[in-house]
Amino acid sequence: MPLLEVEGATKRYGALAVVDDLTMHVEPGEALGVVGPNGAGKTTALSLIAGDVPLTSGRVRFDGQDITRMPAHARCRAGIGRTFQVPRPFLTMTVFENVLVGALHGRGSRSGASAAAVQALDRARLLDRANVPAAQLTLLERKRLEVARALVTRPRLVLLDETAGGLTEPEVAELLPTVRALKEAGTAVIWIEHVVHALLAVVDRIVAIDRGRKFAEGDPHEVMASDAVQEVYLGSMV
Repeated sequence: MPLLEVEGATKRYGALAVVDDLTMHVEPGEALGVVGPNGAGKTTALSLIAGDVPLTSGRVRFDGQDITRMPAHARCRAGIGRTFQVPRPFLTMTVFENVLVGALHGRGSRSGASAAAVQALDRARLLDRANVPAAQLTLLERKRLEVARALVTRPRLVLLDETAGGLTEPEVAELLPTVRALKEAGTAVIWIEHVVHALLAVVDRIVAIDRGRKFAEGDPHEVMASDAVQEVYLGSMV
């Protein structure tokens, strides 16, 4: 049984369908890449899965349970974590304090939350910056902090929104082992990304969407080499 099933997901703002009858799934431990041009509805699709935005129509199931009407905080507790395209740390708090906020979500024990925060920072390769104010972090470190804040909720599925976006090539190379380690640890991943070579180094399958609709799906290299993908958006990604 798939870990996540999105069936006919549609999000409309008036007459505009940002996500239009989107169906996709993720298997336990699978890394799924989602690609498409700017404005294709990729981030909105993640928000529908995370519960940050309500569906106009369609259904979302997680681990066999219908979560279509479940609020975002409940989905987080159920095992869905996410990052944001633009990192949003609490700038006056330390890196550790930023992650501790997420660790305390739904936990009664401060000591248990502290241990979870340390573990998440270690997995995100940011433990050596634990006591640094978030305002002093580089962009790569802020991206790592986003990952750590998602991991500390102990998710079974992590939604990554352009985690490599804005990074230099050496920084992307530094980040890749962190993302790859999520899958190797058994955590399912949905990764929206414009840095195609980063996706190809990690994901098992790619879904391509345009104008809110899926138009290609399958083996990452085959999808990216297809005429449909080349025609619709590859030029905007190079």
